[in-house]
Amino acid sequence: MQADDSFPALVAHVRALYGEGFIPLHRPVFEGNERRYLVDCIDSNFVSSVGAKVAEFEQQVAAFTGAKYAIATVNGTAALHVALQLARVQRGDEVISQALTFVATCNALRYAGADAVFIDVDLDTLGLSPLALRRWLSANAEVREGRAFNRTTGRRIAACVPMHTFGFPLRIAEVVAVCDEYGIPVVEDAAESLGSYVGGRHTGTFGKLATLSFNGNKTITTGGGGMIVTDDEVLARRAKHITTTAKIPHPYEFVHDEVGYNYRLPNLNAALGCAQMERLPEMLAAKAEVARRYAGFFEASGVRFVQPIEGATANRWLNAIVLHDQAQRDALLEYTNAQGVMTRPIWRLMSRLDMFKHCQHDGLENSQWLEARVVNLPSSVPDGAMRKFQG
Repeated sequence: MQADDSFPALVAHVRALYGEGFIPLHRPVFEGNERRYLVDCIDSNFVSSVGAKVAEFEQQVAAFTGAKYAIATVNGTAALHVALQLARVQRGDEVISQALTFVATCNALRYAGADAVFIDVDLDTLGLSPLALRRWLSANAEVREGRAFNRTTGRRIAACVPMHTFGFPLRIAEVVAVCDEYGIPVVEDAAESLGSYVGGRHTGTFGKLATLSFNGNKTITTGGGGMIVTDDEVLARRAKHITTTAKIPHPYEFVHDEVGYNYRLPNLNAALGCAQMERLPEMLAAKAEVARRYAGFFEASGVRFVQPIEGATANRWLNAIVLHDQAQRDALLEYTNAQGVMTRPIWRLMSRLDMFKHCQHDGLENSQWLEARVVNLPSSVPDGAMRKFQG
């Protein structure tokens, strides 16, 4: 894929997987009990957040990830907002994260009143680099009475939010170990990584808290939805309380003991989630086969097809390639989209956006290099693939 004349072969390969017509980047698959469970909810009249499917969905996600507790929210951004509050991030604090992420990560930091400190990513994982993190903390942070402070700004470093980019696990155990040395709690942004593992341990179970997303374009979807996962019973109870408008249970009185949020997932959305969770292993198997076929296509091309690092398993939410330079990236984006095959570049770095330009960062050398080269490819479960690829 050194020249533009190789692009038609890629389009043909994608169409061999997905057929003719417009091919989206990632579409939902409803081949299970979705319709049945939705009708059950409607027939029961329990369509809001008090329905039984909400608790069932939470139990399914907790069991799948290995987390002790899961609390369902209206979306992943709301989940991260509350998780940061549970981690005791306060207005005026700083939170370490990565500039190579979706904007929701940083929006949630601002909801909590904090500013981001952007640390570089690793080239192979596309996620927060533990080496870059240690380097920055050694040069800029100090610990006072068990809390980390930024020597330059004098502000408290209240948390670290690494993100598992496109479902590829970052070196999360190493990130947590570095943060532990400084007393910095880790809140994993696992929005994209349901079904991803490090050494058999699910992403989102390494930090103090983590969040998942079930947006319409994720591996499984509830239409819109998110989840907070944690092993801490106290935090789990508080998460449910805060996301249910901080209402104290009572047969008829309305008593609220703090500022809360109307963030609980409705039963209708949870019903979709329950049906999707039943098919998740099959979806993951089908997506692994799609990735295997992409890997074979790119093997002799000289273009890097992003793979999980050794010891990690990715859910293959979005497959990605790393082009030679920005010119080749832009040419591929223009050609494929003109052919009705949706591809997209990685996000613009958060440090370039007007609302986050003021945030401190470490130079972001790898992040900038990847920003100019990474392209996502269509990664949906193909029609009938859960039967075809396993049949």
